Amino acid sequence: MRRIYAKQAVLLLSAFFLSAACASDKKEERKDGSAMEMRQQQMSETYVDTMVLHRTEFNKQIVCNGRLRAKAKSELNFESQGIIAEVLVKEGQYIGKGGLIATLDKQERQRELEKAEHELQRAKVELTDKLIGLGYNDIESVPADVMERAEVMSGYYSAKFQLQSARKALEGCSLYAPFSGRIADLEAKRFQKNDKVCTLVDDSGFEVEFRVLEAELPGIGTGQKVTVTPFVQDSLRYEGRVTEINPLVDDKGLVKIKAQLSNKGNTLLDGMNVRVVVEEKMQHMFVVPKDAVVERDGYQVIFLLEGGRAIWTYVDVVHSNISSFAVTGCQRKETTIKEGDIVITSGNLNLADGTEVMVNEQQ
Repeated sequence: MRRIYAKQAVLLLSAFFLSAACASDKKEERKDGSAMEMRQQQMSETYVDTMVLHRTEFNKQIVCNGRLRAKAKSELNFESQGIIAEVLVKEGQYIGKGGLIATLDKQERQRELEKAEHELQRAKVELTDKLIGLGYNDIESVPADVMERAEVMSGYYSAKFQLQSARKALEGCSLYAPFSGRIADLEAKRFQKNDKVCTLVDDSGFEVEFRVLEAELPGIGTGQKVTVTPFVQDSLRYEGRVTEINPLVDDKGLVKIKAQLSNKGNTLLDGMNVRVVVEEKMQHMFVVPKDAVVERDGYQVIFLLEGGRAIWTYVDVVHSNISSFAVTGCQRKETTIKEGDIVITSGNLNLADGTEVMVNEQQ
């Protein structure tokens, strides 16, 4: 009997512990289920960023491509052919106006100069003899017309001209910079003949040439501000002003515009491709980020926040720039927007009319 009671006691204890374990497992399951349900609820909530709509200044922008042209650029060469004696510059070197770039061998030009000087002395003797033969011992008393004829007949006039040419040819053996700038495309080499010595580029300032659509022309005028950005380094910004507007429209409906800018930092290069932004300030506009506007059924749409829900609102985009739109109510849908409206600025692609949303607290 005692053995039977002992077995019953063991069975009862086992059942008790099993029941307790099952209860514990159920509690854990309820906790896990509640946590999962909470996580699912959090994941299903849509968080957005917002902004309050106010009328403000909008920078209307016309964006186009352009190419830089240096303030001054010239291919330099000697006036006459010869053997190059010295090259005094290197590519990329800055040289001031009047600086010596290269020289030719001057021996032949020097001989020609000496010969011209001797010819002039001989002609001067001939001129004196002609005047004496005409009865003029005092040269200062010779009439101008008589002197002119005597210079021609004696060869003095021709010798004087030959001397001037010889002096100029000797001076032409030295090549000087006509303006300040940098040396580019240096081709000259010592002891060789070169048709071209180098290109001189004044890169202290640039002219940018770009084209705009005929319809965009009314918003552009001389003196208007432009911002220029090199494609290869879009972190750089250079400001310039419109200087010329071509009064003709080409066969593609484009108008050529020119603007000037300085080369601060000496990072711009002649021929560089750039992005040109022409800015025009528009007053009293409703401005929203581009991400706030999406397309639905062929219309532009923003979402307003009302009572915790995203409200689908049709708008018209009247102006744009790189980052923003200037918007109004949609004329065809007869919708309006007003000062103080709360505009949803993020996650708009995933929103539908009436979607419940939560505002990010960290915006």
